[in-house]
Amino acid sequence: MMHFAAIARVPGDPILGLMEAYARDGNPAKFDLGVGVFKDAQGLTPIPAAVKQAEQRLVERQATKSYVGGHGDAAFGRLVSELVLGSDSTLFKSQRAGATQTPGGTGALRLAAEFIAHCLPGRGIWLSDPTWPIHETIFAGAGLKVSHYPYVGADNRLNVDGMLAALERAPQGDVVLLHACCHNPTGFDLGQDDWRAVLDIVKRRNLLPLIDFAYQGFGDGLEEDAWAVRLFAAELPELLITSSCSKNFGLYRDRTGALLVCSHDAEKLQDVRSQLAFIARNLWSTPPDHGAAVVAEILGDPALKALWTEEVNVMRQRIAELRVGLVQALEPHGLAERFAHIAAQRGMFSYTGLNPEQVRLLRERHSVYMVGTGRANIAGADAKRLEQLAAAIADVCR
Repeated sequence: MMHFAAIARVPGDPILGLMEAYARDGNPAKFDLGVGVFKDAQGLTPIPAAVKQAEQRLVERQATKSYVGGHGDAAFGRLVSELVLGSDSTLFKSQRAGATQTPGGTGALRLAAEFIAHCLPGRGIWLSDPTWPIHETIFAGAGLKVSHYPYVGADNRLNVDGMLAALERAPQGDVVLLHACCHNPTGFDLGQDDWRAVLDIVKRRNLLPLIDFAYQGFGDGLEEDAWAVRLFAAELPELLITSSCSKNFGLYRDRTGALLVCSHDAEKLQDVRSQLAFIARNLWSTPPDHGAAVVAEILGDPALKALWTEEVNVMRQRIAELRVGLVQALEPHGLAERFAHIAAQRGMFSYTGLNPEQVRLLRERHSVYMVGTGRANIAGADAKRLEQLAAAIADVCR
């Protein structure tokens, strides 16, 4: 008997497939705009100096590799919660907020999905259209009913009215996933008035927000990017937040993240945290320590935190300059107005407006790699070759 005989092959992840195709391409002038990692002027994904210094301290001081608890490193959880919610948040004084360390932001989303499925049975989840593709599979895999609200339409414009109208129809008690900033994949973010309108519907429909906060510091700044999260935390009795340290700390492969819970009182928070620890035990037992220890070292030391903050500022400024520079490079081709939205978007990703055929031609003619939807990682561009990239885009737009 062949036990595996009926197992079919599933298509590979499109982004990982792009990585492989890019690696095989021998063109020295190729562009990798697919994989969601920050790159510096040399085309490298650097380790921040603050991280290297923190790691060195840990090497010299760390005395054990024993397990961390089910909720992970307590110092990490406290400091990340303060980074997200603000150190002066009243939630800490009333013991209404707590963090569970997870293997990256993706692990936080998986933990949230399992928590909703097991502890809030019958609740559906609403995702933006479009959203990060992994959102779809994580929540569907947990058995949740997945619905969508409009976000960016076929005209490549933010559709706030459509979003609000859809959320008005969401069943009471459902969960709505929101991107705190630097929306993935579109780069289009809600304005403060838009956020207040969403909050009003969340209150009236008794919806539970799950805010995905993967890019803190990459939009307008570490504090500025937390504005909507802190608004919801101040105005609502209950809230879920997923936080990732992959991008802003450069800890991609160290898988460092957290699921933050805000509850209406301290006693109920402990009930929820007991469930999260139980679920996490059956997913990964205890989380990896290294990345969390690095983050705790940085956020707990004023000098290291100041260095890290400046490094995040440099990364954000580089992305913003690449956005403006690409639009300027498109101007001689008569395409600056068509692609002006790229300069207005936030974070690493841009919904360029290029269609799948144009994306294919970019790859085949010019070795420019991006996702078939036209989503480009602007942080992967080379500032010295923006004219070349603009010429390639102009070629496929003729």
